[in-house]
Amino acid sequence: MRERLIVALDVPNAKAAQDLMGRIGDSAVFYKVGLQLFTAEGPGFVAELARSGRKVFLDLKLHDIPNTVAHAVQSVRGLGASMLTVHASGGAEMLKAAVEAAGPQLGVLAVTVLTSLNDQRLREIGVAGRTTDQVLLLAALAQTTGCRGVVASPQEVSQLRQALGNGLAIVSPGIRPSGADKNDQQRIATPREAIRAGASHLVVGRPISDANDPAQAVEAILAEMIE
Repeated sequence: MRERLIVALDVPNAKAAQDLMGRIGDSAVFYKVGLQLFTAEGPGFVAELARSGRKVFLDLKLHDIPNTVAHAVQSVRGLGASMLTVHASGGAEMLKAAVEAAGPQLGVLAVTVLTSLNDQRLREIGVAGRTTDQVLLLAALAQTTGCRGVVASPQEVSQLRQALGNGLAIVSPGIRPSGADKNDQQRIATPREAIRAGASHLVVGRPISDANDPAQAVEAILAEMIE
């Protein structure tokens, strides 16, 4: 389970990231670098993190024309990250370009619908259907274009497994341990619920980084994943 838990380094700089990882110690081995930290510290931090022996989930959510995304993925390929996100809504050609550029070592994950969105907020951007339907549609597109996996809220994981089988990685943010504040997430679940539904990896940020003892918070989440 330890390699299935991804701790989000949603912090402003490298010092804060190193401090958090130091407090977590050996309890976690897989870390997410998102836009905030990547923008502050750049590719060098990602490469350094990978060289330290930790696994890296680079969550950049690339979304542009196929040629631009392909070149961006090529730039990422040598950094040592295990996973990289792109937006499934970029379309089939963009997804194919990302997968081709990634090569065998870097897994491309397609983001379906952000966990901060729900049916009402999707309608605001012109998506008339249900959130679940949009997730399933985009996940199927990701599978047919060769993506290694998808990013989806834990509430859609069970239906994704039924529709797409067990060969696709499903990475779920929006994980909140029992009793935790949901913050700005709309579609959430507990670690136990997400694992039982079929998620391959869970991404957890604030319940760990805001904890008085982040290592203890990690161990509690791992215990909940195993139950």
